[in-house]
Amino acid sequence: MTLMPEPISNPPLPSPEGRTPASPNSNPPNPAPDVVVFKNVTQSFGPAHAPKVAIQDISFVVEDAPNVGELVTIVGPSGCGKSTLLRIIAGLKPHFPPSQGEVRVFAKPIHEPGPDRGLVDQKYSLLPHLTVVENIAFGRKLRGMSRADRLDRAQTWVKKVGLEGSEDKFPSELSGGMQQRVSIAATLILEPRILLMDEPFGALDPGIRLRMQELLIQLWAEQQATVFLVTHSVEEAVYLGDRVFLMAAKPGRLLEILKVPRPAEPPEESRRKPWFISFSQALLRRLEEESPAPSGAKV
Repeated sequence: MTLMPEPISNPPLPSPEGRTPASPNSNPPNPAPDVVVFKNVTQSFGPAHAPKVAIQDISFVVEDAPNVGELVTIVGPSGCGKSTLLRIIAGLKPHFPPSQGEVRVFAKPIHEPGPDRGLVDQKYSLLPHLTVVENIAFGRKLRGMSRADRLDRAQTWVKKVGLEGSEDKFPSELSGGMQQRVSIAATLILEPRILLMDEPFGALDPGIRLRMQELLIQLWAEQQATVFLVTHSVEEAVYLGDRVFLMAAKPGRLLEILKVPRPAEPPEESRRKPWFISFSQALLRRLEEESPAPSGAKV
């Protein structure tokens, strides 16, 4: 079966053939609220007389398909507002609230961070004085769960992310990949309906990065959450994403939304497929065309 990407503008990219198609976003008889809606969203920083525009006039809808979460990947050059977009969804200052436009999560306006949204970034954000299992359980502690129950649930997540035998280690004793697994488990144990990931694998070695991509697909299939993942890797975006948001900079804006089938094999196998190679190369060329030309100034 051949599934064409669905571009907003510009000529279409090569067709991703030979891969299991993504689940359709057809409307159920009694449609649930959309997960996330951006309507003409602009965010500027700095003084009113000389604002720095981070993102401009961005609109999109991520639908709430029952029992099927969507994984959206976001690619674009540095400075295009990818992280700003995530933090607006998270309700985090100073990125939130936006300067203009409307943002809704589950059909309601955002007012502040909430338990329905969880953020994972490449800084790991682990507490250095807590062990692996204590870090994973920490969010449940803040929510008032008993020590026995939260540690029991944390042990389950230790197994899910493959950290058996490291339960009593501290973050300083872990590799980067292990720390990131702890960070992911510490977020997913809270069962957020929306998972926001900002370059979560950017600091990892290539081999570990591929394993983390497989782990994310596995855990996401179990959780059925909606995931927004920012990455600088075109191949990672194509492998993980149901849809790829292609952004451009100066000002940050959404150029295209491209639909890609869900992975049916490990990342190494996907990346050898002819369609994957041609699709990724074409997307990379599009990205390079939209990247700002070097001006000699540091950005």
